[in-house]
Amino acid sequence: MFTGIIEAQGRVAALTPANGDVTLRIQSAELDFGDVKLGDSIAVNGVCLTVTALSGGDTFSADVSGETLSLTSLKQLKAGSRVNLEKAMTPSTRMGGHLVSGHVDGLGTVKSLTPDARSVRIDIEAPAELARYIAQKGSITVDGISLTVNSVDGAVFSLNIIPHTQQVTTIQDWAVGTPVNLEVDIIARYLERLLLGERAAQAGSQGISMAFLAEHGFLNGV
Repeated sequence: MFTGIIEAQGRVAALTPANGDVTLRIQSAELDFGDVKLGDSIAVNGVCLTVTALSGGDTFSADVSGETLSLTSLKQLKAGSRVNLEKAMTPSTRMGGHLVSGHVDGLGTVKSLTPDARSVRIDIEAPAELARYIAQKGSITVDGISLTVNSVDGAVFSLNIIPHTQQVTTIQDWAVGTPVNLEVDIIARYLERLLLGERAAQAGSQGISMAFLAEHGFLNGV
């Protein structure tokens, strides 16, 4: 588990194809590797990866499966790409963000970046199937960064990024069209599942629908 508070930035030192998968080697002079060991988890742009090798005191390697490459923006990385890094949380970690699993739900696309005083307003379009989990003033993880949703319009949500967050994350590299990893608030997913009740055990249950809400009295008078 992670908090979505980025600890450091790193750069891709190498990507090595390996029988359909990729071994990713990342170097970071900013990340404290003092307590990192083989098998530990590190979130790279919000994707939970397992450390498979350590070298030089500032570099780690991780294997990235074809499945992960197909579902995340890691497939866009190349040597020299900047990435957001966060080590897995501990029981004493300050919860400055929110609970993040590092399991990406889908890819979003940056639609616009608009200066707003010293901040920047960023609109991101999420996949249609994730829109129901995104709420105004709720939490969302974008490329591993815990952020607050300012507003939502359909599948497009808006963020206000302060200068500090721009400086210490890869947001500074974003442009219109940039693909970003999205992880919705885990509580929203559990709440949806709980509302299904006994139907959750039925094969083919796909989550909450308008018909389900109407049947259970949530849409009375609408």
